Amino acid sequence: MRHRLLSALLLVTVVVSSLGAGVGAGVAGAADAQTTCKFPVTKTDATGAKVTINEAPKRIVTLSPSAAQTMWKIGGKDKVVGVSKYSAYLDGASEKTNVSGAGMTAVVPEKVVSLNPDLVLAPNIISDETVKKLRNAGLTVYKFREAKSIDDIYAKTNLTGKLTGECGGAKETVSWMKDRIETVHQAVEGEDSPSVMYVMSGGYTAGNGTFMDTIITQAGGTNVAAEAGISGYQPISNEVVVEQKPQWFIVSTGAKIPDAYSSTPAAKKNQTVSLNPNYVSQPAPQIVKPIAKLAKTLHPKAYQKANVTTTTEQTMTSADSGSRTTTTTADSATSTSESGGQPGFGVPIAVVALGLVGLLTRRF
Repeated sequence: MRHRLLSALLLVTVVVSSLGAGVGAGVAGAADAQTTCKFPVTKTDATGAKVTINEAPKRIVTLSPSAAQTMWKIGGKDKVVGVSKYSAYLDGASEKTNVSGAGMTAVVPEKVVSLNPDLVLAPNIISDETVKKLRNAGLTVYKFREAKSIDDIYAKTNLTGKLTGECGGAKETVSWMKDRIETVHQAVEGEDSPSVMYVMSGGYTAGNGTFMDTIITQAGGTNVAAEAGISGYQPISNEVVVEQKPQWFIVSTGAKIPDAYSSTPAAKKNQTVSLNPNYVSQPAPQIVKPIAKLAKTLHPKAYQKANVTTTTEQTMTSADSGSRTTTTTADSATSTSESGGQPGFGVPIAVVALGLVGLLTRRF
């Protein structure tokens, strides 16, 4: 009986694959009909202004890498005509106009205005004064509130979809994110929580109340900086690091562990995990990749079991309901790096400096 079921599932997979775009277009059409954006749409932004968008924007400027990453992920890349300099890591960003000025968060209003955008997406760290200048120039600007949690990123992604006319892509992106996070939760539930430290340049680390603290705890680790009473991004002494005995170090790609930490368990066992700074510093969909990678590193056996279970459940549910499968098989995209890999629903996926740059750009 079991062999017949497996054979049947394999046959369904082969048939659906062979039909290709014909069947896919029908399913996508049904999904789009259920997630069509409605205009005009009015939303209150972080400045307290009620922002009304009368029709789906065709030209969009993103003033932050997180907004750009979200647009790439939900399928709105082609609508974007202007980006910030910190969006350079996104595939195709070099083809867009750079609207950044000197400094970490500076924007050149004249560049933005010259692009004649229908909508400008601004991060929470862009000053209200800059937003006011752009609005006085006749532009429609939506300023996002700060995202402090995974749930905030879900909400921000869906909101971006509603504002830009990409509701279907946003909905599927959030679904993909939740599937990945659910796999992580299944993996870490009931497991020991190894001690972890995020190593930044200049002797800084991420303590309680930071986005990195959320990443560590979501992945089933204990943040030693938070345990040491550190809040926010603060310096941590070498003595405290040694005293806390971290079992794992997190570093941004290319960073090294200070010699002063050599007596810690993490250093002795060479237990260091490298995470993409563009993903860990930006509240956007790709944040699930470093979370999944860290969980897989801290709990490899439990993660593999949870991933297989989740994939099997999704496949069976998809086969029973007749809907398309949106599984993440083997999670190969996060096993060695956090780049590449696609959730399986056709939304384009994109392939910062370290230290204090990460501290600032995390809020973009």
